[in-house]
Amino acid sequence: MQLRDLKAQYGRYREEIDEAIRSVLERAAFIGGKEVGELEEELADYAGVKHCISCANGTEAMSLMLMAWGIGKGDAVFVPDFTFFSTGEVVSFCGATPVFVDVDRDTFNIDLEKLDRAIVRVIEEFMLNPRVIIPVDLFGLPADYPGIKHLIRGYHMWVLEDGAQGFGGRIGEKKACSFGHAATTSFFPAKPLGCYGDGGAVFTDNDTWAEKVRSLKVHGKGEGKYDNVRIGVNSRLDTIQAAVLKVKLKAFKEHELEDVNRVAGWYREFLDGVVELPVVPEGFYSSWAQYTIKLKNRAERDGLQAYLKEQGIPSAVYYQKPMHQQGAYAHMNLKDEDFPVSTQLSETVLSLPMHPYLSRADVEKVCQAAKKYLRS
Repeated sequence: MQLRDLKAQYGRYREEIDEAIRSVLERAAFIGGKEVGELEEELADYAGVKHCISCANGTEAMSLMLMAWGIGKGDAVFVPDFTFFSTGEVVSFCGATPVFVDVDRDTFNIDLEKLDRAIVRVIEEFMLNPRVIIPVDLFGLPADYPGIKHLIRGYHMWVLEDGAQGFGGRIGEKKACSFGHAATTSFFPAKPLGCYGDGGAVFTDNDTWAEKVRSLKVHGKGEGKYDNVRIGVNSRLDTIQAAVLKVKLKAFKEHELEDVNRVAGWYREFLDGVVELPVVPEGFYSSWAQYTIKLKNRAERDGLQAYLKEQGIPSAVYYQKPMHQQGAYAHMNLKDEDFPVSTQLSETVLSLPMHPYLSRADVEKVCQAAKKYLRS
């Protein structure tokens, strides 16, 4: 059993994927081949936005958008405390100040009341300019974007959706990567839509921002390769990865998103009342990048993880350290008591195997093992 079974997916789509890769190899169009532009059009259409600009990875997608907005020294960017390091790292990379905000215990996403207090505090106490909020669609569930946009009325702030785990999620009929003023995603292999290496993308409806990101991702180019109008980076999605993603996007739309939600339903059926299960608020739809349960304490979590391993069942802890505990931010002297939910989650969460190719029998095996350990 795999935590996320990429081999099963490849086995089902081997012929299409091999043919897509072979086509690129035969044409030797490794950089900027037609598949890149085709994929961008398909992704923009799926998300429901005007522009999708592919790039080298999800981290650089966020960096490119912050660069396009001119975010830098003196600016405050608000980031959930319970997330992967890159969401805060990109803020520091561009010279701005990351402001970590505790999360909601049920959804794992940024807590709006605490976000409101953090914005006020930054203005009154730290004399920083609040510029951007980067909500994270953690574990596949979109953050509360309607609430966030209502909260920032009166502030001149932008919302940058970190949809690295959320591609395919929805609020009502609106899809992930369309909620912010701009959005990003990652095509890391284990993501809901992943390639066979690194890859990422920026999404926006703003023509000016899209043009600037396209320039920034290729050395700040202007009219041509040797016309450089700004300082940029080298951040391109290669053609082979785009070809793979075109096949996988078709599978994702046709059945994978529906199948992974069916798997989540089986987990709920078998584990309801046994452990604390992930919550999907009414009107929200998750793409289930992970299926993450909460245990009573660290000892119970670690014990269950060890027992599952003995049974040949993989699991993972996302995330063992919240942002405020990372050594890179030790100079900020942040305290656990200011982030009680994130601190507790880091000690109690456990992610179980989750992907569209799990069978009901697989899920039942995982749940029976968990029940047996917890009863003991």
